[in-house]
Amino acid sequence: MAPQPHPLSALSIEESAIARDVVRSLNPGSVIVFRQIFLYEPPKAQVSAFLELEHAGKVTDATPRPPRLAQVWFDVAERDAPAKFAESVVDLKTKKVVSTRTTLPGQHASLIIRDCNLLTLPHSESDEIREVPLACERSDLFKSKIAEFKLPEGFEAVVEPWPYGAADPNDDGRRLFQGIVYAVNRKVGGKDSNFYAYPIPLIPIMDAQTKEIVRVLEVATGGGDDPLDAKTCSENIIDHCKPAEYVPEKLPQGIRDDLKPLAVVQPEGASFSVVDGNRIEWQKWTMRLTFNPREGAVLHDIRYDGRSVVYRLSMSDMTVPYADPRSPYQRKQAFDFGDGNAVHPAALNSRFVTSANLGKYFDGLLTEPNGDVTESKNVICLHEQDNGIGWKHTDWRTGRAVVTRRRELVVQYIITLANYEYIFNFKFDQSAGITLETRATGIVSVVNIDPDKTAPWGNIVSPGALAQNHQHVFVARIDPAIDGHSNTVIYEESTPVPMNARTNPRGNYYEVKQTVVKTSTGIDLAPEKNRTFKIQNRSKINPISKKPVGYKLVMPATQLLLADPNSVQSKRAEFAHHHLWVTKYEEDEHYAGGRYPMQGKAEIGGVADAVFRYDNVEDEDLVLWPVYGLTHNPRVEDWPVM
Repeated sequence: MAPQPHPLSALSIEESAIARDVVRSLNPGSVIVFRQIFLYEPPKAQVSAFLELEHAGKVTDATPRPPRLAQVWFDVAERDAPAKFAESVVDLKTKKVVSTRTTLPGQHASLIIRDCNLLTLPHSESDEIREVPLACERSDLFKSKIAEFKLPEGFEAVVEPWPYGAADPNDDGRRLFQGIVYAVNRKVGGKDSNFYAYPIPLIPIMDAQTKEIVRVLEVATGGGDDPLDAKTCSENIIDHCKPAEYVPEKLPQGIRDDLKPLAVVQPEGASFSVVDGNRIEWQKWTMRLTFNPREGAVLHDIRYDGRSVVYRLSMSDMTVPYADPRSPYQRKQAFDFGDGNAVHPAALNSRFVTSANLGKYFDGLLTEPNGDVTESKNVICLHEQDNGIGWKHTDWRTGRAVVTRRRELVVQYIITLANYEYIFNFKFDQSAGITLETRATGIVSVVNIDPDKTAPWGNIVSPGALAQNHQHVFVARIDPAIDGHSNTVIYEESTPVPMNARTNPRGNYYEVKQTVVKTSTGIDLAPEKNRTFKIQNRSKINPISKKPVGYKLVMPATQLLLADPNSVQSKRAEFAHHHLWVTKYEEDEHYAGGRYPMQGKAEIGGVADAVFRYDNVEDEDLVLWPVYGLTHNPRVEDWPVM
């Protein structure tokens, strides 16, 4: 008999096929296009009970296990009716659907990204966002707009698809996509030439149902002294632009040759091990790793030296709003997780370790439109790294210096979304610390600007290319389990105390105040008070400090969302209004920006709505949602690649 899968292991291809067949059987005669099939995590109470038995060594083949569930995201249409999106949860043992969720009017499922255009079916596409450039190729309207410009010989238009953003007031609720247009020098640059250096001021809009370009917007190219809607560009739209190559063989000056090799080697192999498919063991750490298309890498049952630390850890969402006040750039706001299943295997890229001894790769599953599931290789990388000095001390009396290195275990995935790359690292160290590290690279999104003009909403990074000011606001999801699931959050502040005869006669004393978070809420950092957060288990007392055991949550005091609170940009990203949200645990509540942010005008079902339940969060099963980000006002040095 094959071993039973662990409750916190990803679906197999065989399990995915069962889920697909169940959904098909319940929709006879309908056209079904499958979007995603992946693990639906069993109820937390059942999993926690199983984990306690597992860590006590008491699990046998006869031990009751939580139900094995799959969630299936799909479009279904009957005859000529518009397709409807649904999410069904399938019990893989009973082969029955236990629940189904459908979108409400005005809600749209996240877009589909796949490795290639596999096939076209009625009502839906195998890779709908990539239909935008194909639709432009068919569109007489788009061709006529391009023809109004005189492109130099050898240049042709390139369309980069984007989510549509928030619906405009006059939109009728249709599912739309937009494109940003550039030109590429095919004659000189070839297929890898950097087309971002040649922006064209057009934005085509595609109806996702008909796959037709329904309008083409002509956007302004003026500077800060021009009206926001002024059309000032000439027909020689890219004559003032300059090439900006980054592919090594295309660099006019070549690549640097003044560095000697730097090798990172582990002659005895890695110090970690992976057992039971997805259980990671390293130093005193154990955890389980899964992948899903909405969050990417998800870490479960994280324990240090046998003690529970975190039940579930993942990225939840992010928003990238642009600050160009000219229409339609108010809609240039990507939700790279919620809009696009940004971490679908087709968008992932973790292939960076060159030696098989240095890392271990984990695969993901790719769902095809017909429901077939195939492996997508190397979507997550596990490796060790040296991060400099761990600690050091020199005894000045003897001259004896002792130093340690900071060894880290890293779970990494990288996503490529049009122009941007994001690198997400979950780093575990030897002193029981966990670090979430987010990096941004890739190419800034640029628009055309007239010669000899500047604008306050961006910076010119190359002649004719204006990089717009924008923000990246990320939110993670931490489901703590500090020695159990009954936890409390406090925030601690260091504040001055006026001189007084009783407690501070000489004025050097300052007070450390602690405030218990009693009700679900959003809280901001306050660097002037050194405000920090702690997650405590108040039923367990540290024998040395005589205080509750806990973890300190250290967050950077980065800028929150800058858009006006009354703007649509702000209303659809309420999670970006505070540095930390604290909520009570609810099943299947994973997405800070709501389940369906695509084209939404407001955040619905996100973390702000969870807070407004006003749940008690003192000595409870909690979830923390830390918010951090980058305000990116681009520099010339960010070009051509950040």
